[in-house]
This record gives sequence, C-alpha cells and structure tokens, in this order.
Amino acid sequence: MAASHVLTWDVRESKGYETSWVTLGGDRLDARGRAVGTTPEPYWLSYELDTGPGFVTRALRVGVESAAGTRALDLRRDEDGGWTVDGRPRPDLAGALDCDLGLCPLTNSMPVLRHGLHAGPGEAAFLMAWVSVPELTVHTSRQTYSHLRRTGRGGLVRFTSGDFRRDLEFDAAGLILAYPDLAQRMEV
Repeated sequence: MAASHVLTWDVRESKGYETSWVTLGGDRLDARGRAVGTTPEPYWLSYELDTGPGFVTRALRVGVESAAGTRALDLRRDEDGGWTVDGRPRPDLAGALDCDLGLCPLTNSMPVLRHGLHAGPGEAAFLMAWVSVPELTVHTSRQTYSHLRRTGRGGLVRFTSGDFRRDLEFDAAGLILAYPDLAQRMEV
C-alpha cells in the first residue's frame, strides 16, 4: 500500500526551502517538489521524479527560473539502463541507477531505500547522474552510502563522494531528516 508524505526542508546551502510531495509504495518512490533558493543566485525550481521497481530512476523533469532566464531538464533512464538528457543519449551515465538533484535532500533516499541502509547494516557504492542546481547540467558522480547505526527516529547513514563526507539522518520510512550543512527537515 502506498504512503503519502509531505516534507519541507530548510535548505541551508541554498539559503532557501524545499517542499516535496512523496508517494512511497512497495519498492517505488514518486515525488514532485518545489524549491526556492537565494544562493548561488535567486531561483525557483520545480521537479517531478518517477522511479520504477527497486527505486531505480525512470525520469527526472526539472524547471528553474532565475534572473538568467528559464531552464528545463528532462533526464530519463530506459529499461536497458541507457540515459538521455533532453532526448540526447548520455553513454557516460551507463551503470547509474539513480539521479541526484543538487541541493535536494530527497534524492539521497533512493539508494538508501534500495539497500535498506537506513534500517540495517550494509554499504553500497553507486554511479549517479548528478544534476547541478540551478544550472541543470548533468555529471557523473561516484557515491557510497554506509549504514552507521539505528536511531530513535530511523537510521544514520554515511554519505561519501570523493573527499566529501556527511552523516545523513533518515526517518523510519527512509526519507531524509537531516543532511548536515545542507538541509534540515522542518516539523510542520
């Protein structure tokens, strides 16, 4: 049975806020979200995220509006693992299962949910399709998630990408509560 969540984060890194409407059902996550940020430049952002079985990204559609104008991104992964960006093939993303929308805490949930890392021991390394915000450029990103411990509200998972490392707090459903220096979920 699908569960719906409305989540709002104080996104400190962008000096803004994000709200996501999330549906979790079985091994799928679908979401739509809106964010406003003031850093690196003032912007409005909206997105729709669709995943398939195993929380694997099917599509991420993003729109950004700023003083520089309006930008849009249509990032898709087909059933054979091929990725396209605005309809153009991106073979460098082959092997990636997930997208990671910059400054968006929600997209860290898919790999954690897939491996149950918020709930129990394990470690998993991934190639991600990382999307910069507000530019909406797509890059490869190697990331590792490692279960540290259970908490009273869910679990603590270490996120590592290159020299960058943060201990992320997840709730019992596998959704981000706290991403140090980036975002803190608000109780609304």
